Amino acid sequence: MERSLKRYFPIFVLPTLAAFIIGFIWPFIQGIYLSFTEFRTVNNATFNGIENYIRAIKDPEFTSAFIFTAAFTVVTVVLINLLAFIVALALTQSFKGTNIFRTVFFLPNLIGGIVLGYIWQLIFNGILARFDLTLKISTTFGFWGLVILICWQQIGYMMIIYIAGLQAIPGDYTEAAHIDGANVWQRLRHVIIPNLMPSITICTFLTLTNGFKLFDQNLSLTAGEPMKSTEMLALNIYNTFYGRVGWQGVGQAKAVLFFLLVVGLGLLQLRVTRTREVQQ
Repeated sequence: MERSLKRYFPIFVLPTLAAFIIGFIWPFIQGIYLSFTEFRTVNNATFNGIENYIRAIKDPEFTSAFIFTAAFTVVTVVLINLLAFIVALALTQSFKGTNIFRTVFFLPNLIGGIVLGYIWQLIFNGILARFDLTLKISTTFGFWGLVILICWQQIGYMMIIYIAGLQAIPGDYTEAAHIDGANVWQRLRHVIIPNLMPSITICTFLTLTNGFKLFDQNLSLTAGEPMKSTEMLALNIYNTFYGRVGWQGVGQAKAVLFFLLVVGLGLLQLRVTRTREVQQ
């Protein structure tokens, strides 16, 4: 059996590998090359060195989008993980209906980002209309509108990961701590959270990268309004590439910087949180 698998392994791997190279590796390499050129189409690119990167860094809209995205990511990482952990902790207790509640909390994650953004835009504008306001009239409204939307969508998904982590903690640990006289807070701090670190690592990574990569919900909920003050990095790159004539190379340079930023932060976060994981 093992010999047969080794013989036919290339046949099964080749289509997926070819699709990965054609659909990801080659466009990625070509994108890096185009970030050092001035172009309108990929066939008429002219090399211009690091000029695109200089223009990208000096672009005030890109700086504003970075600050807004960083603030949004910090707030959502904390809120989503904290609320998801609290919900998971509650739904791992012994009471009826926990599976129904888990399903209800998870359902928002199944709704597409564009649709979700328009739905919440109607909800927010319906509420604000009572005060003669709209969502896009204020940066503060746009910021907290995005925070509420993303929390509502992602808490259920992270909750499932935390539930799996809580259920993987041996019951002997908490029982031994209880016998030794540890109260609820002490068991949570010294037993549950240290043993839950693998789940915390995964959820923090997902919420961190999702926060920086957010596009669909930003486009449909605020579209960067007012005056692009709620424009996040991914939307700024899109608008630069497709909405500013002659800025295609700059948009591509922004995309490369964006990639390096997300990868760097993701690797840093993984390194920090993995050092706190304990072996069960």
